[in-house]
Amino acid sequence: MNTSVSLNRSLIAIAVGAVLALGAVSQASAQSAAERRAQRDAERAGKSSQKKAEALYPQATRQEPDAKASAKASTKLQKLLKLYEDDKGDEARALADELIADAKSNAYDKSFAAQMGAQIAYEADDNPAALAYLTQVQQLNGLDNNGHFNAMLMQAQLLLQDEKYAESLAVMDRFLAESKSQKPEHLMIKGNALYRMERYPEAAAILKQAIDASPEPKNDWLQVLMATYFESERYAEATALAERIAAKSPSDKRAQLNLAAAYQNADQMDKAIGVLEKLRSAGQLTEEREYRQLYAAYLNTDGQEKQAISVINEGLQKGVLKGDYQTYLALAQSYYFTDQPGPAIEAYRKAAPLSTNGEAYLNLARLLWQEDRIPEAKEAARQAQAKGVKNPADIKKILALPSK
Repeated sequence: MNTSVSLNRSLIAIAVGAVLALGAVSQASAQSAAERRAQRDAERAGKSSQKKAEALYPQATRQEPDAKASAKASTKLQKLLKLYEDDKGDEARALADELIADAKSNAYDKSFAAQMGAQIAYEADDNPAALAYLTQVQQLNGLDNNGHFNAMLMQAQLLLQDEKYAESLAVMDRFLAESKSQKPEHLMIKGNALYRMERYPEAAAILKQAIDASPEPKNDWLQVLMATYFESERYAEATALAERIAAKSPSDKRAQLNLAAAYQNADQMDKAIGVLEKLRSAGQLTEEREYRQLYAAYLNTDGQEKQAISVINEGLQKGVLKGDYQTYLALAQSYYFTDQPGPAIEAYRKAAPLSTNGEAYLNLARLLWQEDRIPEAKEAARQAQAKGVKNPADIKKILALPSK
């Protein structure tokens, strides 16, 4: 075999690309049916005759107004609640707008109507309108602290959903300053916004504060903190947290994949392979990125190319892996470094036309030269030259070879 030109092994270093599978951003909390009934009953009976609701923000600095419906608006407020309960959202929202615009409505009437308008708009997937109503709730300043600060929370969550992270953070900073809340679920909203803004050190600090303050932190909370550690390149802490989550939820595929990603980023390939192979044997590798994650782990481990070949071929046979440039390149190089030139050539022939440059054609030409298949090597070199390569010197060498 001609060895004067060898394949560039650096191409086999397939990027791990260990991307965490995070849960969705927390949804804004819609008012429950029980809450609506309680609110309706309180309104019908009259606030003055009801036992004051438990204060959710006992340390708040805001001075509560006299949250009471006016006599003139009371009937309309009851009608508003009834329309809402009967799922007549359009009519309810129109009545809410009427109450807000009515000069005879007091601050509570208007604030309550805006609160209901926000709820109705949210349930109709009209986030811009919901946000506008929530701003009105705060500007009108007519609700008790529970209603006022809950409106701020909902606003922050909706802004987070809409990827308006800086605005969400501003609302949460004001909420925490005025309500004095230290509840973990509230700190998490701020931490999530900081994470989305890529302010990772600040995010990690407040996320950890929230998790440490919670007796049973949700897995999604732990996932966000783990992702923050990843982004900060604090791999030891990320790995420890990934192990904690995976141990807590052994049947959670996402948690196991994240554990494998943590091991890969920490350069603990054997552990990553162990986790992924367990999922594979259970038939749980069902997505392209999951097969890529496994064969990348093998290709980043010395002497594991045969295992990578098995994974790639299985993924192709199942239709989970696409026959694209990245897949065929990984397969070609795996065959080459296990001394299987024939299959390597065939894989390169599939990979090269799919590449945006001529590097795969050049590797094909090198391999054909090594196999003493000079006419084919020259043709591949011409293809490489046409698509462009970083170092054309080898192309010239191959094209200058004497024909046989």
